[in-house]
Amino acid sequence: MNKLIVLFLALTSITAPAQALSDSQTPALKAPQNTPVSDNVSPQEAAKMLTDKKAIIIDVREDNEWNLQHIPDALHIPLGQLKARMTELEPYKASPIITQCHSGRRSKEALVVLKLAGFAKAYNLDGGIVSWTKAGLKVE
Repeated sequence: MNKLIVLFLALTSITAPAQALSDSQTPALKAPQNTPVSDNVSPQEAAKMLTDKKAIIIDVREDNEWNLQHIPDALHIPLGQLKARMTELEPYKASPIITQCHSGRRSKEALVVLKLAGFAKAYNLDGGIVSWTKAGLKVE
């Protein structure tokens, strides 16, 4: 209970100065141009980031799913192996990484793993490969 009270007090002391500013004094916060604002990216955004060599895609599906079809140039690291294979992703730590699975559930889990490991520019492909193919984007 004491830890919760300390945490609450710490949070309120952090946010209090910002609340003291009026709306006209609050600096506008904007994401850099061409940077996704949320953790989700649409298939079109992901395709553009991939084409422009501004991101890599990590496919976290199982081998049998990958073998059926996958996004060209995606890295295949099944979700169950992600933590053990994190060193393979170290060269991309400062780059945008897009997690992808079938429909988006597993890739959201992978996104959390990456964020906790310090990958600040990690995103989730909204709707997974299902939405990618519905958008008419290339698969192998």
